[in-house]
Amino acid sequence: MSTPGRPKGEYRSAQREGTPVSTPWVALRDVVEPRPGTLNPAAWPDDPFTYIDVAGVCNKQKAITGARTLKGAEAPSRARRQIRHGDVLVSTVRPNLNAVALVPESLDGEVASTAFCVLRATPAVLPQYLYFFVRSRLFVSRLCKLVAGALYPAVTDAQVLAQTLPLPDLQQQRRIVDLLSCAQSVLRLRRDIQKNTARMIPALFNDMFGNSMTNPKGWPVVSLGSLLQESPQNGLYKHKSAYGSGTPILRIDAFYDGEICDLTALKRLRLDDDEALRFALAPGDIVINRVNSPEYLGKSTLIPALAETTVFESNMMRLRLDTAQIDPRYMISMLQTQRAKQHIRANARRAINQASINQQDVKSMPVLLPPLARQSAFARCADATTAVIAKQAEALIAAEATFEALLARVFQPMKAAAGTAASA
Repeated sequence: MSTPGRPKGEYRSAQREGTPVSTPWVALRDVVEPRPGTLNPAAWPDDPFTYIDVAGVCNKQKAITGARTLKGAEAPSRARRQIRHGDVLVSTVRPNLNAVALVPESLDGEVASTAFCVLRATPAVLPQYLYFFVRSRLFVSRLCKLVAGALYPAVTDAQVLAQTLPLPDLQQQRRIVDLLSCAQSVLRLRRDIQKNTARMIPALFNDMFGNSMTNPKGWPVVSLGSLLQESPQNGLYKHKSAYGSGTPILRIDAFYDGEICDLTALKRLRLDDDEALRFALAPGDIVINRVNSPEYLGKSTLIPALAETTVFESNMMRLRLDTAQIDPRYMISMLQTQRAKQHIRANARRAINQASINQQDVKSMPVLLPPLARQSAFARCADATTAVIAKQAEALIAAEATFEALLARVFQPMKAAAGTAASA
């Protein structure tokens, strides 16, 4: 049985948040236009066009953030999908990453990669409703099952279009879109607050000490090596077979912007007592990345209080500061400045997709050295700001969880649902 004015779909009876009892489930192909349209920009070699590829869609923001302007002669072979305002782009490559986006009015008529399945809504469905559906765990998990075990995880347009979704009437769709849009607005606000709060410590540093490049306040400039208790120590290398249990080890993916993300999430490995003693970290130590891709070389973090012995990996080095001269909180902020980054870039040894610095490069780094009392005053303010940032991070996590819970309730899978109208 079907309802007039709606695409055919199997009725499923269940109580959901936002979707009523006996909502029909239909295949995406039944509610989107079958051929959204193609365009070959190379036919106009001198004309500029805007191109969106998979890398131009942020899978965190679920939005187009990296559109590029090219001339027709520069058009990649994949630049063939003509898009319209309100289209929903679904990346068919690595579906687990869920690179999806709603096309804004500013990109109406532009060109996207054939790596996207373009969903152009028919009058039976709201574009925003489609957009929220393709962000749901239900949709993502179905696509992931289709590529399980594949060397190159990708799905076809047909497989995307075969996925089913609940299709209430347009009035109910609008209510659902309003609910999810409100939750998304809160989430975006939290992300903006987090981004702006993270800028507070660099701004505080500039206010108290001036621009690191020009040193307008005339602070003494000394080498980092003169501020160390001992020579830098490179980290520990162990074969992957040693990992699994034992002592926590700090790896390069565990910290960002000078702060460790989560000490409880560190990987563990087995090591002997001598290794534990030699490579142990202490509160106030700084570790700095010495081998990485060029953009991440010199990445650093300050070691906080530790609940147990923790060591560090071989692609970084440990700096143990002379705290009679320099405050560790000040030093980690100094390492985030343009002056420190410029020194690292100038001394980097480059190879294919990789760069490195050695201990001497780090020891020769110029450091502004204001009075210790002023450094300590900065450290107190920075610690207070870090506490605010942590609170904002908790609020962001809560907002993300709320949004995901709403998506899951609205697009709750049926126990009997096969998930697709057909396997493709």
